[in-house]
Amino acid sequence: MDNPSPKNKSRSGKRTGTVARRPRNPYSKDEIREIFRRFSVQRPEPKGELEHVNPFTLVVAVALSAQATDVGVNRATRALFEVADTPEKMLALGEDRVRDYIKTIGLYRNKAKNVIALSQKLLDDFGGEVPKTREELTTLPGVGRKTANVVMSMAFGIPTLAVDTHVLRLGNRMRLAPGKTPDEVEAAFLRIIPEDYLFHAHHWLILHGRYCCKARKPECERCVVADLCKSGEKTTDIPATLAEMPAQEFGV
Repeated sequence: MDNPSPKNKSRSGKRTGTVARRPRNPYSKDEIREIFRRFSVQRPEPKGELEHVNPFTLVVAVALSAQATDVGVNRATRALFEVADTPEKMLALGEDRVRDYIKTIGLYRNKAKNVIALSQKLLDDFGGEVPKTREELTTLPGVGRKTANVVMSMAFGIPTLAVDTHVLRLGNRMRLAPGKTPDEVEAAFLRIIPEDYLFHAHHWLILHGRYCCKARKPECERCVVADLCKSGEKTTDIPATLAEMPAQEFGV
């Protein structure tokens, strides 16, 4: 009796239908821990740069920051949050007036609609309180996974990793957590970041990408992990002096 054909093989004899393996991370566990240790020395208590006064204004600020700079959002929301720091006050203000406050921000018309709809949903479904779970937060208009992760971390102290353009770039450029989408990069980072460094990792990565490993050209001579970095773009293997940054600098 003839032997049956092996499963999962094509006529050429090659296996088919197998699950692709993730590429092996080029960093050892010790190297990854050392990277985040240095970030923790440089910025022991990193903080987000979006100005807010409570969880509601944080949700609004992060939602407004899509395709906009934190500086630009802060400039627009300072006056807005003085008159509307709760869902009730935001609804009383109305879409037209919200639009007037944020008209210097990109996509301001649609964002004003979302701020009003978000405020209404908070009142209708959550008693005016910002929910703490990702599943509930992402039901709010204009709130995606990244915004939800930021709010969970900054407002409620829940360790998460929000992937913005800086984190996405670092994950791929440094080959720490490669991925084509924010979700892929988030999952890759969560697999490697030591648990005791996870809470601040989001801010460390954002600030490192914003002020050192910049999009157009990384400033490797200012990088405290230049010796560990495995990017093909880096220009030096000599790390910058490791020291805590002054409190007024770079989101510390």
